Amino acid sequence: MVVGCGRIRLRLYDIHSLKAKRKIVKSIVAKIQNRFKAAVAETELNDSHEWAGIGFCVVGNDSARVNSQVDKIFNFVDDMGLAMVADTSMEIIHL
Repeated sequence: MVVGCGRIRLRLYDIHSLKAKRKIVKSIVAKIQNRFKAAVAETELNDSHEWAGIGFCVVGNDSARVNSQVDKIFNFVDDMGLAMVADTSMEIIHL
């Protein structure tokens, strides 16, 4: 079994309340879950208006496929244009 974990740090502009931030983050999380069937959650920077952190995991039996899925999720979030992707990191774990 191969597990791919990713972390995306987002920079949000013109957001002045946590309610507005959570609306954007929930939208991004739901779109990732629906399109890629990944486990996704807001994992860090919960009290910041300008920053958000999203973590996700995908599971498969082929390292190349899992790596490709993680890269596709990074590109998908960047292409959405709801927030600027400031940083990404990933780890592939073989169990």
